[in-house]
Amino acid sequence: MIKKNICGENCNLYGPGSVVLLSPAGSKMAAVDCDVPMDLEPEIMSEEEMEREAEGFKEQGNAFYIQKDYSEAFNYYTKAIDTCPKNASYYGNRAATLMMLSRYREALEDSQQAVRLDDCFMKGHLREGKCHLSLGNSMAASRCFQKVLELEHDNSQAQQEHKNAEAVQEYEKMAEFGFEKRDFRKVVYCMDRALLFAPACHRFKILKAECLALLGRYPEAQSVASDILRMDSTNGDALYVRGLCLYYEDCIDKAVQFFVQALRMAPDHEKARLACRNAKALKAKKEEGNKAFKDGNYEDAYRLYSEALTIDPNNIKTNAKLYCNRGTVGSKLKKLEQAIEDCTSAIKLDETYIKAYLRRAQCYMDTEQYEEAVRDYEKVYQTEKTKEHKHLLKTAQLELKKSKRKDYYKVLGVGKSATDDEIKKAYRKRALMHHPDRHSAATPEVQKEEEKKFKEVGEAFTVLSDPKKKSRYDSGHDLEDDGMNAGDFDANNIFKAFFGGPGGFSFEANQSSGPGNFFFQFG
Repeated sequence: MIKKNICGENCNLYGPGSVVLLSPAGSKMAAVDCDVPMDLEPEIMSEEEMEREAEGFKEQGNAFYIQKDYSEAFNYYTKAIDTCPKNASYYGNRAATLMMLSRYREALEDSQQAVRLDDCFMKGHLREGKCHLSLGNSMAASRCFQKVLELEHDNSQAQQEHKNAEAVQEYEKMAEFGFEKRDFRKVVYCMDRALLFAPACHRFKILKAECLALLGRYPEAQSVASDILRMDSTNGDALYVRGLCLYYEDCIDKAVQFFVQALRMAPDHEKARLACRNAKALKAKKEEGNKAFKDGNYEDAYRLYSEALTIDPNNIKTNAKLYCNRGTVGSKLKKLEQAIEDCTSAIKLDETYIKAYLRRAQCYMDTEQYEEAVRDYEKVYQTEKTKEHKHLLKTAQLELKKSKRKDYYKVLGVGKSATDDEIKKAYRKRALMHHPDRHSAATPEVQKEEEKKFKEVGEAFTVLSDPKKKSRYDSGHDLEDDGMNAGDFDANNIFKAFFGGPGGFSFEANQSSGPGNFFFQFG
């Protein structure tokens, strides 16, 4: 044993195993035994001892693996590798543990190292293939499984995994074709199936999320992208999908921020670049249209909204608003049928868009399509039961009820704001036009039709010439509720009263003009 002076400069050795302490003045003090071992270089283990120690670490790792304590198993397999780094099975075991921890990229590296050390290590090739497949690289996975089958041609696990890899390749082809045809539902279906075999493939998840966004299923798309970003906050594809969802939800400013961030992470990301450009262009054009509308430049607003609608047909929510805005402009320009079409287009894109229903309903009211107006207002009121919506519905229902009655204004050929004199002039003209005596030479069918019209003219005049009746008629009241019905009107008496009593007029045939031609004269 080597002795070491631990007492500083004032300590001298006195024989083996003893020291004499000196006072500050140099006088001797008692001798003390002080056996202190010197630091030694670490003892170098033999190769056999290292292998034995590594095996011990491996066995401990196996025990933890069986207990499903994969983190501890990983630690002991790592100790085994550190102790004996040339053993393929240790890398293979750690790869299996990493796979259970869903750390497939690290597991892939260990599997590849295992087969580099031992090309005949069947489990290593099998695990490498599984890692490739989990990460979505089905072709590389197929090569690995083929290698296993070369080593053991009847390996059932490799045969099944090889079929799984082929299935993933087929789903990829179907998804690619579906995306080209804009069949996004099919793409989502294919990616769901592929992800059963490749749960760690970000590429499949991103494609699924993008198609979910294109289908308007934004919360699902956001969830997929967020899961990826939790594992990799710099993933440009996931940032692009997050931006895409915001863009399609008409949150354009926030969307642009995500697109810019995606391009910062992946400068060559063409989809992010295109989406960013479209988002900026759409926002600018929409704002130009809004300004033109506020300034009363309706023709310019109509044109700008139309141009905005051509920028991105996939942006359902924004395009629904653009169609509704253009419908509003169309109603201002008295293009009511076009306005109805635009509102209908908006509703097709977004069935929950209340503003579009309200705008279309008003256009239906303006064009006297009351049944359609009532249907739209009912939809609105079912969704939002406000006093305003209830009033609009009741108004439309009243107009519908009124429209089902005889329209006395149309019978006389006057507008609803006609004066008393205009109503009288209209009655005079229509009564003489349809008087039965004027059509005495016509066929029975014509006589019957003209008699009917003559009675309607008298009925219309009776109501519209009486201020009280006219007021109740205009307010939508059913005149039959007041004890009046069509049978109470005598058109001939009304005619006689209007033209001054019996004997005050007569119709005579004009023989030179042929049958059916009459003139009337006052007595």
